[in-house]
Amino acid sequence: MSNIPENLRYSKDHEWVKVDGETATIGITDYAQNSLGDVVYVDMPRVGDSFETHEAFGSVESVKAVSEIFTPLAGEIAEVNSGLNDTPESVNSDPYGAGWMIKIKMKNPGEADAMLSAEEYDEYLSANA
Repeated sequence: MSNIPENLRYSKDHEWVKVDGETATIGITDYAQNSLGDVVYVDMPRVGDSFETHEAFGSVESVKAVSEIFTPLAGEIAEVNSGLNDTPESVNSDPYGAGWMIKIKMKNPGEADAMLSAEEYDEYLSANA
C-alpha cells in the first residue's frame, strides 16, 4: 500500500499537489517514486517559466529509466527545489516533503479541486494495479 497523505490532491500521472492560496507545491507520489526506483537526477524548469495543465515541466532520471513529469495545474513557476540538484534521492526518501519539485502560481486556483482526493487516488491505484 502506497503512502497517500489525506491533505493533498493527486493526478492520474502520479503527481501530488498541495495548495496554499494561489501557490501550489508539486511533486511525484510515493507510488511514482517507488515505480521509478533510485532517483539519480531531476531536470527542472526555470523560475518564470509558464506551463499549461498536463504539460511536461521536467524529468526524473532513475537507475531504471527517464520519466517526464507533468504539471497537473496551469501556472507560472514561482520556485524550484534546487536541493534536488545535490540530493535527488530526496524524491525517494521523502516524496511529500524534501522531495517536492516545483511551486507554481496557479492560473486557475480552482483547478486543483478537480483533482483526485487521497481516497480517489487510492482507488485509482487499486483499479490499475
